[in-house]
This record gives sequence, structure tokens and C-alpha cells, in this order.
Amino acid sequence: MIIIISNIIEFYDMMRLSSEEDDDAVKIELGNKPGEPFIITVNCPDKTGLACDICRFILHFGLCILKGDVSTDGMWCYIVLWVIPQSVLLPMSYSYLKDRLQAICPPCLASFYLVQKLTTSSPVYLLKFSCLDRKGLLHDVTKVLSELELTIQRVKVTTTPDGKVLDLFFITDNILNADLPDSYIKCELKLAGQEYEHNHGISSLSPMLAKELFQCELSDNEVRSQALSPDMQKLKKANVTLDNSLSPAHTLLQIQCIDHKGLHYDIMRTFKDLNFKISYGRFSPNVMGYRDLDIFIQQKDGKKILDPDKQGELCSRLKLEMLHPLRVIIADRGPDTELLVANPVELSGNGRPRVFYDVTFALKTLGICIFSAEVGRYSALDREWEVYRFLLDENCEFQLTVLQCALCVMYT
Repeated sequence: MIIIISNIIEFYDMMRLSSEEDDDAVKIELGNKPGEPFIITVNCPDKTGLACDICRFILHFGLCILKGDVSTDGMWCYIVLWVIPQSVLLPMSYSYLKDRLQAICPPCLASFYLVQKLTTSSPVYLLKFSCLDRKGLLHDVTKVLSELELTIQRVKVTTTPDGKVLDLFFITDNILNADLPDSYIKCELKLAGQEYEHNHGISSLSPMLAKELFQCELSDNEVRSQALSPDMQKLKKANVTLDNSLSPAHTLLQIQCIDHKGLHYDIMRTFKDLNFKISYGRFSPNVMGYRDLDIFIQQKDGKKILDPDKQGELCSRLKLEMLHPLRVIIADRGPDTELLVANPVELSGNGRPRVFYDVTFALKTLGICIFSAEVGRYSALDREWEVYRFLLDENCEFQLTVLQCALCVMYT
């Protein structure tokens, strides 16, 4: 632990030297060879939740964090992340990623205009198109929108008895020059009106489905797994410990857990929602499928976390988010099969990136037809959730079992 503290001091010195050399808040250094990680450096004034916002955009752009270092004195922060793309990035994505990261950083004088330009609230557009349906169509459209850095806010998809599909995508961003495939019969793009508010919420869920989907407590088996002896630690999926003895002003949080897509975002989102500040942190590389994170944190008032209730709430919430970052259930709906996927929304209102992309990609890969799809918000257990609802071909029981396993492997 002394080595960690020593490295943090050295890292903080690097932060100050770097801030004197370059006015750019964000720098992206590409790898020397294809397949090598590239380095994202953020050097800017600090704010609560900044690490969460950065991790969310990194996840949105389809990037995976290999390792990282975070350091701040409460006023200025320095973050270095080594990342690799999980899919091929368009050349424009690198500069656009830099712009988006720069926009969420608290502004310095040199970057004030860029921040003002990119943080202006984007209008919501309605993309409406209809065409003959086919397998994988919904994911192909989602992929086009994702590659153009358009954010999908809501979706409403219906298939008519004559085999045509009518899709409504409510999207936001600054790039709207998508070239959709020639197979589209009709495509219309306009500013969204009242229909956006009408499609804000998900259609009603039965109490039984809602209870299963939004359960916010660890199961008995998961609770018992937290009480294993020290020599069984490696068998745990998530282990969180707090230590107040190493720093006079910070609480050390040590996390050992199985790696999953968006892990760093889930952890940083928890800190942001509970209003804890990160002072220093080190994210170790994936070793045999496990991650180790050492993070020094404070309460909003700059003090350590000494209240046992707050300690318990933080540890329980982190374990829950690491064990269940995504909720997936499959239910019968008369003659059809329904797939429900849900994830918690940040208190700021931001949803988890790329979930719709991942689910539609999995459905396309397994050759499962989507009869209708719906994306909206749902309030349950004092939290807001983003819910993805798919009505599927009834003859896909085996593929759905594979799908559920695939999503669990990806996200848990």
C-alpha cells in the first residue's frame, strides 16, 4: 500500500507539469501498431462525477479500458486511461471522441468556446422510416446511427401483417447526414414534437415482471458468497473493502471483481449518484478475467466515510451494480416471446450507452426475428430505469437461451 501512495504522489507531480505544457484538456495518443492500446489523457479542473462522465463516453464509443490512473487535489484532476476499441472505429470517431470528452470537462479559458458549443442542449429529432422487414434490419439501422455518433433516446418499432416495418427513432446529436441502405422505401427526418413525450415511458409491465426485472437486492446465494473465508476470495464475483487507516483525509476502497463490459462506468456511476468524490485511483489490467481497483474517495464535504450506514450502502450498491449491471428476463406473452432488458439510469438522467446496439446485434447474430421493439423509461423502487422491450418470433426458444447466456457473459 505504501507503493500505491508513492505512485500517487509521483502521478500528481506529472499532472502539474503536464498542465503547464499544454492547454488541451483532452489528448488522444494512438498506438504505434494496429491492435495496440491508445492513451486518453484528461487534464482539467475537477468536478464530482467527472470520471463517470468520461467512462460513459468511452463505453458509448465502443472502447474498453485496459488500465488507468486518476489523481486530483479537489481542484484539478489528471486522468490517464489505456483503451482499445471493441469494434472498428470510423476515422472521424477519434476527433469526435476528443471533442465530446473536452465538452464534459469543466472549462479552462482556452476551451470555453468549445465547451459552450458542445454542451448546448441538442434538439431531439424523429427518424421515421418504413420498408420490407428482414432479419437483422433493426441492428443494421442501429449500427448506422451508432457509427454516425447519433444517440438513440427512444425507439418504437412495429411490424405490420403484410411484412412491412415502421420504425420511429428519437435521436440527438450534431451529425445528421446518414446514408441509409437503398432497401428503405420511405425515410423521413424531422424535429420531434409531442410524440417524443408520448413515447417517453415504457408500456405497462405486470407486477410480477416488474418485481423480477427491477429487484434491487442481492440474492441469498450472493449474500452468502460475501461471507466466504479469505482463502475463497478468488471464487467471489465481487469483493469490496473499506479502509480508513491509511489516509488522514480519505477512505481507501479496494475492489476485486470479475470483469465485464462497462465495469468502470458502473463503479464511477455509483460514486456519482451517491455524491462521493474520487481523489486518487488505479485501475489494474484484467488478470484471468478479474479486475483490481484501488480508489481513495471522500464525501462531498471532504471527509472520510466513517458512518457505518453510509459504508454499508456504498458496499452493497457497488456489489449489486457489479453483479447485475444489466437485468435480462425472457417471458411468455400469449403466443409470442418477450425479451426484457433493463438498466438503472443515472440521477443526471443519462442512460447506459450501447445496450440497444448490443442486444440487437445478439439477436441478429442468432437469427431471431424482431416483431416489435420499444425503448423507454420506467420508475420503480425509487429509481428510474431504461427498459428495452422486444417481441420476438415464437419459434426461438433455444436461441433465446443462448442469447440470455451471451448477454450474461458480456455484462456479468
